[in-house]
Amino acid sequence: MRLRGRGPRAAPASSAASSAGAGDARLLAPPGRNPFVHELRLSALRKAQVTLMTLTLFPLRLLVATFMMLLAWPIVLVASLGSAEQEPTQPPALWRRVVDFLLRAILRTMWFAGGFHRVIVKGQQALPTEAAILTLAPHSSYFDAIPITMTMSSIVMKAESRDIPIWGTLMQHIRPLLVSRSDKDSRRKTVEEIKRRAQSNGKWPQIMIFPEGTCTNRTCLITFKPGAFIPGVPVQPVVLRYPNKLDTITWTWQGPGALKILWLTLCQFHNQVEIEFLPVYSPSEAEKKDPVLYASNVRRVMAAALGVPVTDYTYEDCQLALAEGQLRLPADTCLLEFARLVRGLGLKPEKLEQDLDRYAESAKTRRGEKIRLAEFAAFLQVPASAAVEDLFSLFDESGGGKMDLREYVVALSVVCRPSQTLDTMQLAFKMYGSEEDGSIDEDALSSILKTALGVAELTVTDLFRAIDQEEKEKITFADFNRLAETSPNFAEEYLYPSQTRPDSPGQPPPAPAPNGFCVDFSPKSSDAGEKPFHKKLD
Repeated sequence: MRLRGRGPRAAPASSAASSAGAGDARLLAPPGRNPFVHELRLSALRKAQVTLMTLTLFPLRLLVATFMMLLAWPIVLVASLGSAEQEPTQPPALWRRVVDFLLRAILRTMWFAGGFHRVIVKGQQALPTEAAILTLAPHSSYFDAIPITMTMSSIVMKAESRDIPIWGTLMQHIRPLLVSRSDKDSRRKTVEEIKRRAQSNGKWPQIMIFPEGTCTNRTCLITFKPGAFIPGVPVQPVVLRYPNKLDTITWTWQGPGALKILWLTLCQFHNQVEIEFLPVYSPSEAEKKDPVLYASNVRRVMAAALGVPVTDYTYEDCQLALAEGQLRLPADTCLLEFARLVRGLGLKPEKLEQDLDRYAESAKTRRGEKIRLAEFAAFLQVPASAAVEDLFSLFDESGGGKMDLREYVVALSVVCRPSQTLDTMQLAFKMYGSEEDGSIDEDALSSILKTALGVAELTVTDLFRAIDQEEKEKITFADFNRLAETSPNFAEEYLYPSQTRPDSPGQPPPAPAPNGFCVDFSPKSSDAGEKPFHKKLD
C-alpha cells in the first residue's frame, strides 16, 4: 500500500461562491506532512539557551503569570455572580465595562510576562451586529487563547472545564457555550444556542470558534466542522500566525507535551503572534442552506490568506490514531489518506463495519485475482470518479492498473475498528489462508501487515520466524494469536525494533506507543516513554 505521486487536480473553471465547495475538493493538496505531528529538535545552542533561561528568567516569568491569573480571579468571581444565561444588556453596564478593561489589562500583562511582548493585530474586528461569529484557524496551541482574552468573546467549551480551578472561573465571565458529555442532546442544544445568539442582532458577545475542532501543526487547514456555519449568518474569519524561528508553540497529538511546551516557550527571549481579522464573509443562499459548503468556502479563504493548502483530514483521524491496539501507525502511513478518501465517497467507516465479513467473503472468492478500476467501483457500489481513482491508486503499487481487493478489506477493517488488531488479523487470515488449514506464508503476512500499517515496505521475517516455531514455512491465525498473547508488544519487538532502541546517536528514538496503535498521537507531560499515556485536554 503506497501513495503514488500525483499532483492536485485542476480546479473547475467555474469559481462562483455557490460552486466553490465542489472546487475545494479539487484544490486539496496531495498528502504531505502529517498535520497532527510536530517534531521539535533543539540545537546545542538552543539547549544552552534553554538551560540558562530555566535557571534565570523562567521562574520569574512563571511567577508573574501565575500572580496575574490569581489577581484576575477574585474580580471575575464577583463579576460572574448571577446567571450567565441571562441576556446581556445593551449597551453593557458600566461595571461590566470596567471589569472587562481590568481583565484585558491583567491578562495582557500575563502574556507579556510569558514573552509575548508584542501582539501584532492586522485588519479590523467587526462589530457583533456585522459578524456574530469569529472563526479562528489554524488551531495549534493553548496559546490560541490570546485572541480570546483580547476580545473577551464567548467560546464553546466542555461543561467540565468550569471545574478547573481559577481558569474555569475566568472562562465563566465571557459567557461560554457549554457542551456536556453526559447529556446526549448537548450538542444539539449547543448548536441551537449558537443560532440564538448569532441571530440576536448584537445583544450577545461575539462567539469565537475554532472550526477545525482540534490542534494541528499549521501546515494546512483540516476539515472545518459545520457548527459555526449552521446559523447561516455572516462570519469573520480570523487567522493566527506564530512567526518564531523555533516553534515551541505547537501542541499536537504527537509531539511535545503541554508542560514541555509551556516550559520551552517561557524559555524563549521573545515570542511572536499575529492575529489577522479578514473581511466579513457573507454567505450566499446556497451556503445558508448547506453549512458544509459554507464551511468549505470559508476555509478556502482562510487558507489563501495563510498561504497553506487545505486537506480533508478531520478530528476523526486523530481518533483513529488514538485507538488502542497492538499495531501503531508509522509517520508515513497511507491509512489517514485512505480514511479521508473513503469518507469523501460518502462511505462512513462506522457503518461499513457491519459489512466487513461480507466484503471479506467476496474478496476471498477471488483468491488473489486482481481487479481493475471499473470492477472496484462496482464493488463499492459507487460510480467511477476521480475520488475512486485516487482510492484505487493506493493499492495499485505497480501502477499497472490492478489491485488486490483483499488489501482494501484489510485497510477498511483497520479504519473501522482500529483498536481490534486481532479481529483484523483474523479477517485477513480468512481471506489469505489456504483452503486446507487456513495457513499463510511469509509473503502473505507481509502483504497483510503492510496494508494494516499503510506502508509500502516492511520486513516481517523476524516476526514470521517467531510465529513459525515448527519451521513449517506457514502459519495459522492460532499461531499468530499465540504469539500475540505471549508477546503483546510483538510489533515493537519484531517489526520495527530499531525504533525502540536508541541506535542512532543523532536522533532520539520515537516514543513507545502508549496507545498501542501509533507513536503517541496524544500530548503528554513527560519525555518519550517515561510515563503512561495521558489523553489530551481540550
